[in-house]
Amino acid sequence: MKSQKTILVVDDEAAMRKNLSELLGEEGFKIAEAVDGESAMSMVKDHRPNLILLDINLPRVDGLAVLVEVKRTQPDVPVIVFTAYGTSDRAIQAMKSGAYDYLEKPFDLDEFLLTIRRALNYSDLLDEVQNLRTKLSDAPTHLASTELIGSSPKMQEIFKTVGRVAGTDATVLIQGESGTGKELIADAIQRHSLRSDKPFIKVNCGGLPEMLLESEMFGHEKGSFTGAISRREGRFELANGGTIFLDEINNMPPALQMKLLRVLQHRTFERVGGKETLTVDVRIIAATNKDIEKEVKAGRFREDLYYRLNVVHIVIPPLREHLEDIPLLVEHFLNRYASGRRVVLSGEATQRVRTHTWPGNVRELENVIQRALVMAQGSVITKDDLPIESFPERKAAPRRGSPVLRTPLKKLTAGFEKTLILQALSETGWNRTKAAELLQIHRRLLFSKIKQYKIREPK
Repeated sequence: MKSQKTILVVDDEAAMRKNLSELLGEEGFKIAEAVDGESAMSMVKDHRPNLILLDINLPRVDGLAVLVEVKRTQPDVPVIVFTAYGTSDRAIQAMKSGAYDYLEKPFDLDEFLLTIRRALNYSDLLDEVQNLRTKLSDAPTHLASTELIGSSPKMQEIFKTVGRVAGTDATVLIQGESGTGKELIADAIQRHSLRSDKPFIKVNCGGLPEMLLESEMFGHEKGSFTGAISRREGRFELANGGTIFLDEINNMPPALQMKLLRVLQHRTFERVGGKETLTVDVRIIAATNKDIEKEVKAGRFREDLYYRLNVVHIVIPPLREHLEDIPLLVEHFLNRYASGRRVVLSGEATQRVRTHTWPGNVRELENVIQRALVMAQGSVITKDDLPIESFPERKAAPRRGSPVLRTPLKKLTAGFEKTLILQALSETGWNRTKAAELLQIHRRLLFSKIKQYKIREPK
């Protein structure tokens, strides 16, 4: 029964605790509240909640530390984490440390309630089936920063997948256009894996002729071909115990595809020109910039190898499909390459960045920002500093009429609605309940609108 379920809400923001408590109370749940990490860990022991809603950014004791402690002492209690930042390290670490799921503030209320129902059902299953219990060891509460950036739903799902798969030995196939960050995803998986302290070897399968690629991957014996003046260990031998990343796997010749299939099936191979069968223990992460299923249908890639590689399939969207991440990426690259300078984009430069098609994806964006910083005269990057004139921008079809009439009615009304919501939140000190009353709308609708318009409380 709903009334029998206790949910612990952990958030240092009083208005957030109040809103969640009222919402969940209306749904029939019993609510306990904690204002920081220390009181949360104490209340977990005293109240033994069925579910924990945990803000990741807490005073004194960080939310990730609370998560780790909860999963260590009560591994069957599901924890849903809240974050307002959408950074990949926090997302991956939360999933790796045992979070059932995480939601980015402000969240959609329907999605929020659905996630709670699923988490509670999951908890019930764990109670009934004890052999599904997974006891996670203590995990570090801080990880080195990563270049994975994005708060869009598509990127957040990728971060969650990385968090789930990192701690396993599952083979991973990463697919995405050039410049989307396939190697960064592979780096993140390895860095968060159980083999993180073991060798991480990378091979570009599209950069060498077949004979040299085979020697590079599997090694060769002395005299096996012209120029083989001594025995050489291949990348698979060097990666033994660790992870090997095979980039541009779609360019691998058919003969090598067969040899790789054998490694995946039996973990054995022979050096070029050798007779000794070698055994290796490696985790394989592969990447392709092609639609690998089309390559299989066209007969350019072995179907059996595809199924061996495709245990976990991560598809990275092109930048044009998650444009909402561009401001975060721009800020990241500005901080990375500005050498301590405080540099911003002008309004026209920002508009140009947002309307560019980005055929080179994130790699192109990084290059543009890096070059713009060199060209900028002062602390402001203008549109003329951006080296992207050679590519077309996304332009709306020309329309007749005044500027207002050339703007879709839906966009005009949305802008007006967003302005009213911002004004109400500002006047009520960002108290969402009071703002909903001022606007004379239901609190749930306000939460939904805040999510829709990506409204964030200023720091």
